[in-house]
Amino acid sequence: HRKARTIMAWDRVNAAHDKEEVVTGFVKCRTKGGMIVDVFGIEAFLPGSQIDVKPIRDYDQYVGKTMEFKVVKINHEFKNVVVSHKALIEADIEEQKKEIISQLEKGQVLEGIVKNITSYGVFIDLGGVDGLVHITDLSWSRINHPNEVVELDQKLNVVILDFDDNKSRIQLGLKQLEKHPWDALGDEIKIGDKVKGKVVVIADYGAFLEVAEGVEGLIHVSEMSWSTHLRSAQDFVKVGDELEAVVLTLDREDRKMSLGIKQLTPDPWTDITSKYPVGSKHEGIVRNFTNFGVFVELEEGIDGLIYISDLSWTKKIKHPSEFVTVGDTLEVEVLELDVEGRKLSLGHKQTTDNPWDKYEKEFALGTVHKASISEIVDKGSVIDFNEDITAFVPQRHMEKEDGKKLTKGEEAEFKIIEFNKEFKRVVASHTSIFREEEQRNVKAAKKKAAASAEEAKPTLGDANVQLQALKDKMEADKKK
Repeated sequence: HRKARTIMAWDRVNAAHDKEEVVTGFVKCRTKGGMIVDVFGIEAFLPGSQIDVKPIRDYDQYVGKTMEFKVVKINHEFKNVVVSHKALIEADIEEQKKEIISQLEKGQVLEGIVKNITSYGVFIDLGGVDGLVHITDLSWSRINHPNEVVELDQKLNVVILDFDDNKSRIQLGLKQLEKHPWDALGDEIKIGDKVKGKVVVIADYGAFLEVAEGVEGLIHVSEMSWSTHLRSAQDFVKVGDELEAVVLTLDREDRKMSLGIKQLTPDPWTDITSKYPVGSKHEGIVRNFTNFGVFVELEEGIDGLIYISDLSWTKKIKHPSEFVTVGDTLEVEVLELDVEGRKLSLGHKQTTDNPWDKYEKEFALGTVHKASISEIVDKGSVIDFNEDITAFVPQRHMEKEDGKKLTKGEEAEFKIIEFNKEFKRVVASHTSIFREEEQRNVKAAKKKAAASAEEAKPTLGDANVQLQALKDKMEADKKK
């Protein structure tokens, strides 16, 4: 009897599959990936994806229920039967979908259920037809994620904003059902007023301050500080900060507002001439440097430039980074002040005495100093007399008395043959020391030789005596 019932059950299941009939089954229990359903006494498998058209989060709610199914697959070899409840729903939904799509119009308000939430928006089930509410159309205020506004299975009204030609992609809006916050903004707010708000977004160029729900104003980075040396907005504010700002511009038609926070403090350039007169000395912080100099901040809003040539009296600096780093405290002197152009020219070396005034006497032309060859270069060598004075020795002036050349690290005496304070150029010579000595010796020898020759030269009187002696001798020879 049991075997006969089983055979009859299989015949009924096959007939239902072939004729696509709807069968009734009892959901017995959960299993991996779906449910077990009793159909005509046969245990059939109901996959989780075939329970409903929407994603199922709670499978247990179906256990113990009698439901209608459609037999979608039979495996005779393994005696497996697969059924679907979703297939029945889809047939009904398809009819509803056609009816809904035919009636869709822009601006139409429909009720839907939140079907899925993603980072970029929310999918709404409009009764067989899905539409997307983009994250920017959920709220007039800025939100980081749609789940701040809606939740799954929530019923809500949405408005149709747009759709494609075949109405397969429907764009919905939620915030459009509410009055725009700018329309509710009070007429009492005007340019020059102070407003309070919260920083909601930060970019490099500025920060957006929400002064009312859905109403934002931009604080450009140039309006955050009186400083002309612009920095990133992150240096001044962070998201979530509660700030007070001044309304600079207000355009209700375009719904734009620009704000400023530097206007809450007095402009430091108003009394610049009394605070930073030319010749006064101050301390500042290195904020930035370029190839040609260093920007130093004396106080918030007061920046000055030190040209690279005004950093040191003695060091030859190719780039300011060789001398200072950002954040260093530097002593400076005000060299020039342009109030209209809001420019300060500063100097660092001017805060100390120029050591070249002292060195001009110490290393005067012709003075001799001892030093070692510190570096050999293409056209000569370099020697360091001290930490400030570096001299160049040309190739021909490196020759020693024995004819050999000076080598790196070798110590010797050097004579200053050029000293230029303006261009900080010092040229020295080792060769000229003994060459001049040789020249002096040669001159002395020539002078001595000339003197000896002068002494040996016969006079006119000597010649007459010698001539008379010669005559006397000749006469005596004749007499003999």
